[in-house]
Amino acid sequence: MEYPLSLHRSRRLRGTPTLRGMVRETALSISDFIDPLFVITGAGRDRRPISTMPGVAQLTVEALREEAGRIAALGIPAVMLFGLPESKDEKASGAYADDGIIQLAVRALKADNPDLLVFTDVCLCEYMSHGHCGIVEGDRILNDPSLDLLARTAVSHAAAGADVVAPSDMMDGRVAAIRHALDSQGFSDTPLLSYAVKYASAMYGPFREAADSAPAFGDRRTYQMDPANRREAFKELEQDIAEGADMVMVKPALPYLDIIRDVRERTHLPVAAYNVSGEYAMVKAAAANGWLDERASVLEILTSIKRAGADIILTYHAKDAARWLAER
Repeated sequence: MEYPLSLHRSRRLRGTPTLRGMVRETALSISDFIDPLFVITGAGRDRRPISTMPGVAQLTVEALREEAGRIAALGIPAVMLFGLPESKDEKASGAYADDGIIQLAVRALKADNPDLLVFTDVCLCEYMSHGHCGIVEGDRILNDPSLDLLARTAVSHAAAGADVVAPSDMMDGRVAAIRHALDSQGFSDTPLLSYAVKYASAMYGPFREAADSAPAFGDRRTYQMDPANRREAFKELEQDIAEGADMVMVKPALPYLDIIRDVRERTHLPVAAYNVSGEYAMVKAAAANGWLDERASVLEILTSIKRAGADIILTYHAKDAARWLAER
């Protein structure tokens, strides 16, 4: 049977791996990654595996130093630090203490490897006895009184040597408060990565164990975004840019690829996306059961996040992905 001649045949450019590589539109790179790490108090090189996140552990500062060395050797340019203090209170005093767990970790990492970028998560939930991201009065999370504590925390991280501070709390006005505090304390050159568009997502489940940050009551829906909202993301984005954010983040990544694309189209700032704990755990569980090819699935997922518009990807797959990309 004869068919009309087709002038355009897309398969012509799919014939070999080399040709597919030459015309590939999205290139995933090791330099795209930030590896999130959890730091705990304790002596020695203690690693406490996180049951809900296979392959991820809570690390003492000494163990963190070793892990950071492996990360840098793979060519991954940056880490994001989350701290688990020895004790908690209702003022999150461990978050901004000079000898706090993050402050000690930052100093250690920068002494070991000055070229490894150290991002610090600026939030209060891990340090509050009630697990919320701000000061609590009754059953209300207070916005404005929490800003001072967030600003103090960011300044303490910068003073310890953090390369980038990243507020994740979603209190209104926190970018302006932190930017003002950094500038007034001599840290005007410290960049600020804002968790600008952060949804109240079910995908954070495993993180609650990893960071010991589950709220003692209620949830975080009064300050994190409603997953049903798209236009609200533009308002949050515009506000944080106006307040002085240098980079912006969308969190989570996979259920919000459309939002990543929207954010990319509305700003010239670098855009980050967080491939969160639940997304990681789902792949790990499926791969452990033989339902997915882990390597192929991870690289496809990370490529989709990059294709949606993210310049930077925070992912617990960072080390594995870096090895796989190096083997290509």
